[in-house]
Amino acid sequence: MKSAIVTGGSGKAGKATICELLAHGYQVMNVDTVAPAEQHCHFMKTDLNDLGQTVDALRLMAGTIDRRRMAIGDPPAVIHLAGIPAPGLAPDAAIFQNNMMTTYNVFSAAVRAGLKRVVWASSETTYGIPFTRSPPSFAPITEEHPLAPESGYALAKVLCERAASEMNRWNPGTIFVGLRISNIFEQKDYAAIPSYWDDPALRRWNLWSWVDARDLAQACRLGIEADVSGADVFTIAAADTLRLRSMLWPKLLDLRLERGFDRPVRRLNGDHARSGIGDKASLADALDLRTLLREFARAEG
Repeated sequence: MKSAIVTGGSGKAGKATICELLAHGYQVMNVDTVAPAEQHCHFMKTDLNDLGQTVDALRLMAGTIDRRRMAIGDPPAVIHLAGIPAPGLAPDAAIFQNNMMTTYNVFSAAVRAGLKRVVWASSETTYGIPFTRSPPSFAPITEEHPLAPESGYALAKVLCERAASEMNRWNPGTIFVGLRISNIFEQKDYAAIPSYWDDPALRRWNLWSWVDARDLAQACRLGIEADVSGADVFTIAAADTLRLRSMLWPKLLDLRLERGFDRPVRRLNGDHARSGIGDKASLADALDLRTLLREFARAEG
């Protein structure tokens, strides 16, 4: 059976990723400091600031079993989503220290354990978000945009990208896939989207970009499965933006799901991710808004 470890599996991105992996036949273990509200897989409480605990979590003793009495085995991949998830949630130095050291420990443990793949959470903030000191160099933003971290959170992500490159150089057998993730929305967050329409400045800080947690989960799984090498980074953002102004928004969402369209995966450009790690054709890639409205009118009869 395919297997993977997810760090931070109790959080917003982590729980979606665990569900995605389980749905595709993976055996999964959640490594986090806090137990999940709903347990989908084996949970191991682990302080990733401690290298010894991290090594132990990523390479379990032979015969280790989970609570369902199933052998966990030797997972070939780790998806590292643990960490303080945004600037401002703790003092800047605390965020930097935590996110830098936990990521270093996961990278180091993965290499020591001989894992073949590390998929990990970088951030859109590496591009200079929230653009308070200077505007973006160009838009839509691609992976070629200059890095301009504006916080300890973003600086740690930039340095971790460099760490991934160097550790892959030291150990080419471990491939690193970094995901520069946009602002994550769960399904319950969709209700707030219309409140952004009257004042575009509310979401200007990241150029109105976002990503659905389920699309991010898909990207994490594809990061394990894709035929890539070295240490690369991919922007993970929806192909549309939160500036869409239509009172038909909820019905459009229902329609595109009924018609089998994927949730969109363009201010942050995700083309490199789609070509590098793969993705289903998204709604915004397949249809423009006028086409979608025609489809909606046709469906309404």
